[in-house]
Amino acid sequence: MLVVPLPATERQLTHAPHGHVLTNVNVWSPDSRWIVYDVRTQDSAFTGTRIEQVNIDSGAVQLLYESRDGAACGVVTYHPHEAKVVFIHGPENPSAEWTYGASRRRGAVVEVAHPGVVRPLDAMTYAPPFKPGALRGGSHVHVFSPDGAWVSYTYEDDVLARLGSTGDHDRNQRTVGVAVPAGPEGVQVGRTHPRNHDGDFFNVIVARTVDRPRPGSDDINKAWEEGWVAGPAGRRALAFLGQVTAADGREYAEVFIADLPTDLTRAGAGPLEGTARRRPVPPQGVTQRRLTFTADRKFPGVVTSPRHWVRASPDGRALAFLMKDDAGVGQFWTVAPAGGPPRQVTQHATGIASAFTWSPDGTRLAHVLDGCVCVTEVATGRVTRLTERGSDATAPLALACVFSPDGRHIAFLRNLTRDGATFSHVCVVSVPSP
Repeated sequence: MLVVPLPATERQLTHAPHGHVLTNVNVWSPDSRWIVYDVRTQDSAFTGTRIEQVNIDSGAVQLLYESRDGAACGVVTYHPHEAKVVFIHGPENPSAEWTYGASRRRGAVVEVAHPGVVRPLDAMTYAPPFKPGALRGGSHVHVFSPDGAWVSYTYEDDVLARLGSTGDHDRNQRTVGVAVPAGPEGVQVGRTHPRNHDGDFFNVIVARTVDRPRPGSDDINKAWEEGWVAGPAGRRALAFLGQVTAADGREYAEVFIADLPTDLTRAGAGPLEGTARRRPVPPQGVTQRRLTFTADRKFPGVVTSPRHWVRASPDGRALAFLMKDDAGVGQFWTVAPAGGPPRQVTQHATGIASAFTWSPDGTRLAHVLDGCVCVTEVATGRVTRLTERGSDATAPLALACVFSPDGRHIAFLRNLTRDGATFSHVCVVSVPSP
């Protein structure tokens, strides 16, 4: 595979003596002038308390939000058209009985014009009576739809998690949810639990999971790493990874898609809000389809390391993901949202090493390969190297490689050492014209 090197045009944007973490998508302001991030010592520990953004021209840093009362915040993304961000907010005044966790976190929205003023994305009801539009657990990696109207996220159910892994009840499983505007009153809930709270959006679960998938079927017991897909006539869909069970009992990830109706507030085969022992049920009109069938491949399943999210091209015609070739190397592949055989894009000796994003014109993918930030032309597989190859210790991190909305830059992270301390910092590199 041809790799074209270019002179490095990289700049480090953050310099403070602490870590900075980018989300894997939508970290740029709509005008491509600011990059938003959270402040954490490391990605694996959710301990940050600040949401900031840095100007790529001046290097100026603006504080957008600082959490209080022992809460943490992070994993922030921008609205595609408006100056506001959404991120994870952990519980205030955490205790031994109520700590931060996958089922105990929520979405929060801050407008850039009003830093520090936070609005709740999702209402929560941690005890009966449950209410349609309110969640019962934690939401994570919130991403606005391309038109900015809805928000997607992964979800885990605290009500079911507290029941444990045995007994006559549904299991808590990671799944995918969507938030839609709920009107001026939002979703208001009772105070049957001290952690209940109201929210501005109507929230539903849109992926259908089961406790024990039938071997060889399209049943899944986990849905995660979702990405928005623009559909025809303004329709929306979410692509995601679903964990299937093969006929021989092996579990692995395949690409799925959920086609979404325009109205997500109508109940389908069961209560939107779930019950005390059953998980929330997707709304009426949600159609879940499997797009990849890899059981007969030498290396079945979609790659889950490096962690990546299924990402749709801006026109919604192709979904990109990572899958091993017959040599066991993780390559770029695409599949059409309507289905059909996947197409292999790259043929590298070493695997794609990071999460990735599409260019705004839908022709290229930004990613890490062989210790460098690169772009790959999807039509040809041609790769352009944008940063110089350095030591493994300072190589671009796998967490994020995010195209700016104008297509001129890519934001990413490096571990850099100063005064004997090593932290991740936000960097940016220029992108040549196609």
